[in-house]
Amino acid sequence: MREKLNDYIEGFWAVLPQLIASLIFVLLVWVVAALVRAFLPRILRRARTRNALIEVSTMLLTVLIWFFGLLIAATIAFPTITPGKALTALGVGGIAIGLAFKDTFENFFAGVLVLLREPFTRGDFIECEGIEGQVELVTVRDTRLRQTDGQLVVTPNGFLFKNPVTVRTSKDLRRTTIICGVAYGEDVDAARDVIAEAVRKVDLVHSDVKDVQIYAHEFADSSINFEITWWTGSTPLDIRQSRDKVIAAVKRALDDAEIEIPFPYRTLTFKDPLRTRAENGKDSERSDEDTVNA
Repeated sequence: MREKLNDYIEGFWAVLPQLIASLIFVLLVWVVAALVRAFLPRILRRARTRNALIEVSTMLLTVLIWFFGLLIAATIAFPTITPGKALTALGVGGIAIGLAFKDTFENFFAGVLVLLREPFTRGDFIECEGIEGQVELVTVRDTRLRQTDGQLVVTPNGFLFKNPVTVRTSKDLRRTTIICGVAYGEDVDAARDVIAEAVRKVDLVHSDVKDVQIYAHEFADSSINFEITWWTGSTPLDIRQSRDKVIAAVKRALDDAEIEIPFPYRTLTFKDPLRTRAENGKDSERSDEDTVNA
């Protein structure tokens, strides 16, 4: 027992210099990684690199420095471990880890691709598979969306990468449409001119960039429907505000022009004749007169 303990002690003292050298090398790797994190973003910003690309480049370079640094440190501490053997062991272990953390790695690599491609940025309004909101933060794992009702949705990047994403604010202007009907007895061309003039006067309608479009859309049950299309701001608030003002302006203009906006009429048919309230009153008066005369 004593001999084994002495062997362990002698072996420890034998490898102690190598362990110290390995720890010093790890400390050097830490210093290099810290310098990369501190100075690389500044260099890339001077080169006018996108913020998303700066974050991804810094992260990937730091991971590579630590990976090869720890690999070299292991070979320094234990010379019998060659880089080839270490990479083989890491490859076998990496397969097992990859299968165990498949979703995590999928979201990670999807986040890297999203940050590199940058299909949307912070502040954009996006929609994906029924989830809609404003992008607050994009990380390598998930994207955080703030919905218009104030709720926060944390969406995995793999979900956004595999499904179609609609970027509603990719441009400053967005088209919106409403339907407005006029009575069949009205002049279609005159009604179209009144509606177009009313829409163009709304301050949130950018008719100077893209003109208002008014088309007779269909013969509805009680009206001829017009499709009214205009361009306004691309945020959800811009859409709601412009739609509110356009509807109010069109209603006011049609009323001033005495053009009827119809509503459904219903005709009720009864099997037996109905007696009105006035008729019921006359019948009661007649019955009173008959009683007095009697």
